[in-house]
Amino acid sequence: MFSLKQTLTNYAQLMKFTLSFTVVFTCVICYMLAPTVKAYDWSMILLLTFAGLCITGSANAINQAVEKDTDAQMKRTANRPVASGRMTQATAYTFAVITGILGVLMMWKYFNISAALLSAFSLFLYAFIYTPLKKINSIAVLVGAFPGALPCLIGWVAGNDDFAYAGWALFLIQFIWQFPHFWAIAWVTHADYSRVGFKLLPAKEGPTRFTAIQCIMYSVLMIPIGFLPHYLNLTGQVSMWILLVANIFMVVQCVRLYQNRGVPAARRVMFSSYIYLPIVYLALLADKL
Repeated sequence: MFSLKQTLTNYAQLMKFTLSFTVVFTCVICYMLAPTVKAYDWSMILLLTFAGLCITGSANAINQAVEKDTDAQMKRTANRPVASGRMTQATAYTFAVITGILGVLMMWKYFNISAALLSAFSLFLYAFIYTPLKKINSIAVLVGAFPGALPCLIGWVAGNDDFAYAGWALFLIQFIWQFPHFWAIAWVTHADYSRVGFKLLPAKEGPTRFTAIQCIMYSVLMIPIGFLPHYLNLTGQVSMWILLVANIFMVVQCVRLYQNRGVPAARRVMFSSYIYLPIVYLALLADKL
């Protein structure tokens, strides 16, 4: 018998709470950036946060149920509740169905049907397309970048109920950011990923100069995209300069990866990308026009 604390820990691990919260954080920020959201209603923000956690948690639960055997073979995932046997696949799927339906219905009831449909599409894309594709082709990273960035657009649509250019600009920031971010993770965990047949680096040979060049290319592309929120009159000049500095910093870290091509350099890119998101989105929110 598990204690209540262990049970709660298992469910937090099942939904990857820290990762889910990071995803929902950008969704909520983009909701608050929507021009129609002028006076912040904290009850609506809490509802969006809870609905977002349900949807993201559902996708992650399906991911762990599907990859039970794969997770059990990797050091960093072997202790996950389903992989370790502390939770059955049936329990994980039940949790996923309940939270997924609840989250989508909340988006529909409290926000709008567009946000609800986008949320359902994002969940489906992550759980049923990206997850199995990881063992087939490295294009999985491109496919996974869509559900990874859609929370930004979902937040915007939930607040503004449209698909304006500014919403797509917020989507693009997180979409492009994911490539150096995820390839850095795949570089660091290459031994584990190779053992289970995950194909997530752009080069078949693994962590190579080509992968580092790809990271540089996408981080450079982040620079012009960082100007879009200001160009579209969503935010002021202060955040524009903060984004420029943050994007240049990411380029520098990726160049260092190209120069050194080792796990420590890849880990610097990975941790830099973790810091990048809160700085960028909080800067945008603070500078909202």
